[in-house]
Amino acid sequence: MTNENTLNITELSINERLYQFLSRRVVYHTLIWMVYLGFNLVNSYRSTEGFLFNLTNVIIHTTFLGGLVYINLLFLIPKYLLTKRFFSYIGLLFFATIVTTPLELISLYWNLSPYPKAQELLLNNQLAYFIFLFFAVCTSTILKIIKEWIVQQQIQRDLERRNLQSELSFLKSQINPHFLFNTLNSIYALSLKRSENAPNIVLRLSEMMRYMLYECNEKKVPLSREIQYIQNYLELERVRYGNKARIEFDFMIENPGQYQIAPLLFIPFLENSFKHGLSHHIDGTGFVEILLQVDENVLDFTIQNSKTDLKAERYFQGGIGLKNVNRRLELLYPNRYELEATDTDEAYIVNLTLELEQIAVNSPQIAQ
Repeated sequence: MTNENTLNITELSINERLYQFLSRRVVYHTLIWMVYLGFNLVNSYRSTEGFLFNLTNVIIHTTFLGGLVYINLLFLIPKYLLTKRFFSYIGLLFFATIVTTPLELISLYWNLSPYPKAQELLLNNQLAYFIFLFFAVCTSTILKIIKEWIVQQQIQRDLERRNLQSELSFLKSQINPHFLFNTLNSIYALSLKRSENAPNIVLRLSEMMRYMLYECNEKKVPLSREIQYIQNYLELERVRYGNKARIEFDFMIENPGQYQIAPLLFIPFLENSFKHGLSHHIDGTGFVEILLQVDENVLDFTIQNSKTDLKAERYFQGGIGLKNVNRRLELLYPNRYELEATDTDEAYIVNLTLELEQIAVNSPQIAQ
């Protein structure tokens, strides 16, 4: 897997590659003018005046056309068109074309001095030269607008990508300390009782911390690793509650290693069930039940816990965790998930469905 901050060149879209090309102005401008000059040379190949003579005419024409285009690109568009002074822009563009056309015609007329008929033809087509130059410079305006639109779209996508990465990093940084404090409290309680389960709990905590510190830097992780994390989390809670609560986790997935998912996506739901649910209902009848299954790349996650005397609004809306997971779902799975919270007579239920991505290499199946 690549880090979320690393952009692989093979994954660039066509627009992104075009954006990179358009950013190299000298390269593509030179290429455009070389193509234009070559096209005109090929078009004049049938002329009997010779290659050098035709090349001179093409260079004169291209020079005046290029001068007019760059006056438009570097002066008229930034100062008038982009500042929405449209009538001034059209007027000055028209004026610049009127000035450029006779200058080009005079230069071509002088170069055609050995050919009087060609000079006469040139004078008879002055209007056509003006129309061509005006059309060409207007075309450069259209291309400039298209280019700026592409660049701005890419800049906007880059900003959205950076904002997404920054926000996800912030959201995960909020999740990790929140869970860590709960876990340390459990270990502290075990150490006071000198419980034999303390080493096993420390080992599970070590696995969880390794997962959070190293693997969670990835944008997506194998679903199997997320399941292992949930199992470790629930084992800590089972030790903490003992016989005071029933904690169950079932998953029905043939090969969880073949799917990818955002890391720590389920933990806020678990934390909410224990913090606002089970911790207020530990008379032996409390429960937390979790079911995780995948069918045709669609994940279905359901968690329910016994009710307490807390108000449903506090259970479903309170705490940083659920707000963060809602925001992460919006960022990572737009229009690809459904999240539903239900308050029944006996339990609070949260159901999440979302579309998963598959990876090529399968991870070993986790024993249930």
